[in-house]
Amino acid sequence: MILHIEGVLAAGQVAEFRERLAAAEWVDGRVTAGEQSARAKRNLQVPEDSPLARELGDTILGALGRHPQFISAALPQRVFPPLFNRYEAGMAFDTHVDNAIRFSGPVRFRTDVSCTLFLSDPADYDGGELVVDDAYGEHAIKLPAGHMALYPATSLHRVAPITRGARWASFFWAQSMVRSDEKRTLLHDLDGAIQRLSAKVGQGDPDVVALAGTYHNLLRQWAEV
Repeated sequence: MILHIEGVLAAGQVAEFRERLAAAEWVDGRVTAGEQSARAKRNLQVPEDSPLARELGDTILGALGRHPQFISAALPQRVFPPLFNRYEAGMAFDTHVDNAIRFSGPVRFRTDVSCTLFLSDPADYDGGELVVDDAYGEHAIKLPAGHMALYPATSLHRVAPITRGARWASFFWAQSMVRSDEKRTLLHDLDGAIQRLSAKVGQGDPDVVALAGTYHNLLRQWAEV
């Protein structure tokens, strides 16, 4: 499942992020890459232990915790502290798959869901698309600032070379209560149908109640908590 999550950050928040990140220390992005990814990765990154990265990351986590579409799609058990990267002209990240396990201090995260939160508007740069492969081919993603792409961490993906301007983003992963992307997709689709039906006939309608019961029984069967 590849989703466009709208409005994670408001325009004013994006502007504040950009202003503060512009004054931050940036290092070679390969510092957080695994052996395979390091050979493919050419970008800049704010150090993972940067107090600014943690502060801005907490703002993102707070916004996601209030975002019903993210919660429905990711069913997050825990979310890796957001990181920040920048691609300038000539930079790219060749085809790779994300590491299965990430560490934040002593805490281990299984990377079920990958997230890219765009901090640059598409008009600010050429190239730089997030390209995700799935069974239906390649999907090139370039979203407005403040919007986020969510996709399975098992996917092969890349960032196309930048030919003009710069692409700023936050990236991170979620460990889901439901590790199977197929099962998460079914639950997300069912949740969406329940919400749409509820808006038409009310939450107390017997069909809504029955569908909600099915949703929770499936989640009870599949969730790992």
